[in-house]
Amino acid sequence: MGVTARIAGAVGAAAGLAAAGGAVRVAQRRRTISRRAGEAAPFGSLHSPARTVVADDGVPLHVEVDEADSDLTIVFVHGYALNLDCWHFQRAAYRGLVRTVFYDQRSHGRSGRGEIKEGTIDQLGRDLKSVIDAVVPDGPVVVVGHSMGGMTIVALAEQLPELIGTKVTGAALISTTAGGLDPSRLFFPMVPSRLSSSFTGGAIRTLARGHRMVDGVRRLGRGIATVATDTFAFGDEVPASYVEFVDDMLSATPFQVVAEFFPGFRELDKFDYVANLSGVPTTVICGTVDRLTSIGHSRKLHSRIPGSTLVECQGAGHMVILERHGQVNAALDQLLSSARGRAHR
Repeated sequence: MGVTARIAGAVGAAAGLAAAGGAVRVAQRRRTISRRAGEAAPFGSLHSPARTVVADDGVPLHVEVDEADSDLTIVFVHGYALNLDCWHFQRAAYRGLVRTVFYDQRSHGRSGRGEIKEGTIDQLGRDLKSVIDAVVPDGPVVVVGHSMGGMTIVALAEQLPELIGTKVTGAALISTTAGGLDPSRLFFPMVPSRLSSSFTGGAIRTLARGHRMVDGVRRLGRGIATVATDTFAFGDEVPASYVEFVDDMLSATPFQVVAEFFPGFRELDKFDYVANLSGVPTTVICGTVDRLTSIGHSRKLHSRIPGSTLVECQGAGHMVILERHGQVNAALDQLLSSARGRAHR
């Protein structure tokens, strides 16, 4: 095709946007452009003015809101040893199109440190309720959680089932579970592999008391830790920047925090409560080679949540929100469409 033909085609496409149905096409194109922005923007660069939400036990939670003229709000809940920046591609995709809320879980990122005894999934569920109350006082909410963030949503559904179908009109559970987890799987990427293979729950508690030493060892063994991150966080080969980005978040999480939350994964047993989410559109997403919360956990969640949708991302690992961000965002688009339909009934 010659240059003239390509120009004519572009002009014709532009004219088509102005024709009947053009508003829909413009919205779709804006979304595509937003997603390209995620590829161009450096990891960790997407932020909005900080807000502080105080949890029910007084811990300050770092919250950021991307405002938009939309009829609902998405609240994104990150996973273990990460922070709100992990939602980079989702944040870029919905910025300016949907009102979105991101926050650092307690003791993670820029949020305050909680008491060791409050490093539990149940407390995280209460924290999510505090965030929703503070920054989404009006209108429906879709909650999206990755890994420990998905467990947080399940805890909320257990604690306050009356919110599901009233305030919460949709949910996404990504690379997560509601129980039956071998927590040693979660521990491998946190420290150099030459240390992690011999750790048990008791050893972790002991090391937590000398957490500064362990943090130093993690820094010294950074090269080994990066290989562990690549192995356990991703399925296929991904750009080195993805691995470095995740490794930076893991390394920035103090080992004492890693140790505080660790016992909660072994004790997690909430499959009896996930059906509370069946009253709203719920999407379960997981990579088929997730080495931390394996695909079997997502299939079980799907089987326990009537009417839910299961999206299996072939060949992807635990950090599917980065590795398969296009597929994940497409699934979230469908979820938002269903959630809006429910909210407008």
